[in-house]
This record gives sequence, structure tokens and C-alpha cells, in this order.
Amino acid sequence: QDAETIERMRIAGRIAAQAMAEAAKLIAPGVTTDELDRVAHEFMCDHGAYPSTLGYRGFPKSLCSSLNEVICHGIPDSTVLKDGDIVNLDVTAYINGVHGDNNATYLCGEVDEESALLVERTREALNRAIKAVKPGRQINIIGRVIESYAKRFGYGVVRDFTGHGINSSFHSGLIVPHYDSPHHTTDIKPGMTFTIEPMLTLGSHDYDMWDDGWTVVTKDRKRTAQFEHTLVVTETGAEILTLP
Repeated sequence: QDAETIERMRIAGRIAAQAMAEAAKLIAPGVTTDELDRVAHEFMCDHGAYPSTLGYRGFPKSLCSSLNEVICHGIPDSTVLKDGDIVNLDVTAYINGVHGDNNATYLCGEVDEESALLVERTREALNRAIKAVKPGRQINIIGRVIESYAKRFGYGVVRDFTGHGINSSFHSGLIVPHYDSPHHTTDIKPGMTFTIEPMLTLGSHDYDMWDDGWTVVTKDRKRTAQFEHTLVVTETGAEILTLP
């Protein structure tokens, strides 16, 4: 992407990050996922952006809310957050012709240590992967770093849902696996824009899909966490575009 496109993506990324942060402020026992969706939707619209997920391939809401055993793409509804839940919010904003995509997992009330550590370590896996992005390396360095870190704790690494290229397209076609994949050999080059969004599980990486065609849950129903940023590759590394 050229410098002007990247600057527009900074704006989109900042709005997405701010919208997610505003929704996350409400996370507490007794709040519905619909209410989180409403807050993020209104924030994006108030700042001139459109929620990228709303209507995307028929997705009905302005963010994804994935609780506990839900790996990704949970649909906000009347579900009430409970004390001890872990809650992933995935927010993407579209403005000035480009997208900014981010997500994070939050603790609701008093969360057990095993779940809290999973969340903390998934965030750290993303941070390590971002640091591994350097021009001249292959895209599979990202998954190698994430999987080697996750294995230290016996976590599963979800394979079928990946990071992706992003720019004027929500998903540009570039695939960024979060596991060590020798087949993904795209060279990392300055100006590339993509997401890294590892999903780690307390058990297997196998999953089931709900009848809604979106909601993905761990097959063993053990908990899972995810974090995501949109990045641009610089001459020396990577810049995070989804900062509030």
C-alpha cells in the first residue's frame, strides 16, 4: 500500500480500537452482548465510519462477541455476561475506503487463574509475533513464533482461521497462519498491510460450527482467547495501525 492509503488505514484502525475500548468499558456481569454491539456501532457511526462486519456475507451485527469456548465470529444477542466469563470483542471500522481490524479478550468479573493466564499469554503471543515481522522474512515466521510459544503451555493453536491481508478489502487474499506452516512462504515487504490474530485454546484446536453459519466453538468446549492488530510493514519491522 502507498503512504496515503496507510495514513487512511491509521484513521480506520484508530476508530476501530477506540470503538472496541468503549464497548469493553461495559463488560460486567449482567450486561448483554447486544449492548456491547450497540456501543461499538454508535461510536463508529458517530466518527464517520461504518462497521465492516455489518452485512458482511450476511453477518447481522457490528462486532463479533465470542465468549469462553467460542473461538471467533460469535453474534451479539441477548446473552448475558456472567461473572468469570472471558469475552472477546472483534471490531472492524471502514472509513475513507479502507478497513482497520482489531480484537481483544477481556475478563468479566472474577476469572479463574487458568483462564486469566490463557488470556495474558495469548496477548503475549500476538506481541511476539509482531516483533518477528521483518522485511525479507517469510510470512510463516509469524505462525512459527506463535506456535512455539503456545506449546510451552500445552495450548492448542487454531489453524483454520487465520490472519489476513487488509486494505480497501476487508480480506485481501493474503493468508497469515498462526501455526508453523512451511507452505506459506510469501516474502514480507515494506508497505504490506495485514492482521495477526492468534486464537489459543486450553485444549484441542478442533472446532464445531453452529447452525448460524458463523459461531465457531472448540470441539471439547474448553476455553479459548484471541487478540488481533492490523499492521503495516516498515523498513525495520511493523507498525501497529489499530492503536486507540
